[in-house]
Amino acid sequence: MHPTRRLLLGATLATAPLLSARAQATWPNRPVRFVVPFPAGSSPDLTGRVVTAHLATALGQPVVVENRAGAGGNIGTDIVAKATDEHTIGLSINGPLSTAPALFPNLPYDPKRDLVAISLLVRGPQFLVVNKDLPVTDLAGFIAHVRANPGKLAFGSVGPGSGGHLGMIDLMAKAGGLEMLHVPYRGFPDATLDLVAGRIQAMVVTTAAVMGQVRDNSIRALAVTSANRFALTPAVPTLAEQGIANAESYGWQIMVAPAATPPERIARLAAEAQRALREPAGRQRLEAAGFEVMASTPAEASAFLAEETDRWGGMIRRLGIRMDA
Repeated sequence: MHPTRRLLLGATLATAPLLSARAQATWPNRPVRFVVPFPAGSSPDLTGRVVTAHLATALGQPVVVENRAGAGGNIGTDIVAKATDEHTIGLSINGPLSTAPALFPNLPYDPKRDLVAISLLVRGPQFLVVNKDLPVTDLAGFIAHVRANPGKLAFGSVGPGSGGHLGMIDLMAKAGGLEMLHVPYRGFPDATLDLVAGRIQAMVVTTAAVMGQVRDNSIRALAVTSANRFALTPAVPTLAEQGIANAESYGWQIMVAPAATPPERIARLAAEAQRALREPAGRQRLEAAGFEVMASTPAEASAFLAEETDRWGGMIRRLGIRMDA
């Protein structure tokens, strides 16, 4: 080989890592789309806006929240899964990520194949909440009232396969086979409005989604699904304290990206998400809303998602739940 060519080749090889790092550093080179699969004002929207406010500064580009509600979060999650522009990320929740594949035979995306977990952002226990005019004050009274009115009362959720939907089904099964109508909604705000108005009678819903209404007594919290009583509502007993064992559950939100996203980018986004959730103002907003801030690594988020998928998928199979896509 000619000496000059040898020198040029050596220089190219020596600078390859530098060029790769420089190429990575140029991302993003235009605004980033952050898909939240629920409406503005929902609890996932709150988390998304806390994270994106930091990301915009850290990445040096606008990070635009795009609310794409519907199908219990499946529509927005599918948008992230199929994005090919390299500038689309988002967050999703229990249903679209951990249970939808078991529930919907024709789901248009596969979380394991099409998405990668960036960070488990937050989690929160769920409340069993009822309309304040329902003639019950505790879980035993609720169970007795539903049993006396089979199929006449309705519960809401943000869609089939959501954490609230499965939580209520699990509760009804463990309480002895209760019967209630299921009313799915596009997001938490609409469901909560109908619960306050009495158009539905109950929900199992993440604490963050209804904390304001519980505090001002617009609705009544009968139980919390955490292992211990929730710090913000210490008067509300757990399900286990009221005789329903092994029903612990949490609503959670994981930041996700398309599966083809480079690992270096995933690591960078996770690090920035962790920084966002360490900032006092954002953290305090989330904790006041009823969330436990997690801010995990990608590996921790992936392991958590696998555990939740195994647990709730097993419950779906055990109870024989099946939905049409």
